[in-house]
Amino acid sequence: MIKIVTDSSCHLPPDQLQKHDITVIPLKAIFGTKQYRDGIDLTNQQFYDMLPTAKQHPTTSQPSAGDFAEVYRPFLEAGREIVSLHLPSKLSGTYASACAAKMELEDQFRKAVPLSIVDTPWVSLALGLLCVAAAQAAEAGKSRDEVVAVVNALIPKLNLIFVLDTLEYLKRGGRIGGARAMLGTLLNVKPLLQLEHGQVEPLEQPRSRAKALKRLLEILEQRADRKPLHMGVLHAVAPQEAATLEKQIRARFDCKEFYTSEIGPVIGVHTGPNAVGLAFYTD
Repeated sequence: MIKIVTDSSCHLPPDQLQKHDITVIPLKAIFGTKQYRDGIDLTNQQFYDMLPTAKQHPTTSQPSAGDFAEVYRPFLEAGREIVSLHLPSKLSGTYASACAAKMELEDQFRKAVPLSIVDTPWVSLALGLLCVAAAQAAEAGKSRDEVVAVVNALIPKLNLIFVLDTLEYLKRGGRIGGARAMLGTLLNVKPLLQLEHGQVEPLEQPRSRAKALKRLLEILEQRADRKPLHMGVLHAVAPQEAATLEKQIRARFDCKEFYTSEIGPVIGVHTGPNAVGLAFYTD
């Protein structure tokens, strides 16, 4: 069966990773001179506790080619084929590291290796939903090329919309993209953003957090168009708001799958605390 590999920006709950045998390669959060592997050396809670008091804004780093090779090699030696899905190359060097690892392994094996690496335009649970769909295709006995085709067909159907408390973290992290146009707006405005073609883009500027969360649901309703939903709610230390959203969505929509997950350190560096978002697609 095809092996699915991804990175720690996917935010899939541990039970789903285990259920679908998805291997996660950690990105790194860097505070000063200390590097922490996402989800291994640093929990989400530890990260959000450290974030407000950090002397300088933390940065992030992709896994090295060596990190990828270490994960890929045992599967290839065992005769497995791999599909590896990652966050956008516009936002991270992770995809480039994976490709470098593939070249390194082909040099070592002295032949082409059965490894397909996909530069997806998605992060967080949008990437997570892609990984689940890829794993389900693999479980159904599809070939590596067929799994990649399923992924590529799903990529344009996905949505990732989210509300931030402030644009400050995106600005500091250098990932502000088209949302730069919102800088300097009124203090009580809560930026409503989306990921589009691997880049952060502005959607709206609601005047309060309550209005912003209400708009998330309204945009979901508009885009879902009464079709069955594959759904993810993501949050950065905002579990109560995430739980309320989940309850409202389950009551109003036909959800074929539903995941709620906390935003981890490598994405949290850019969103800051209190971010809440929705990742979804329809059949």
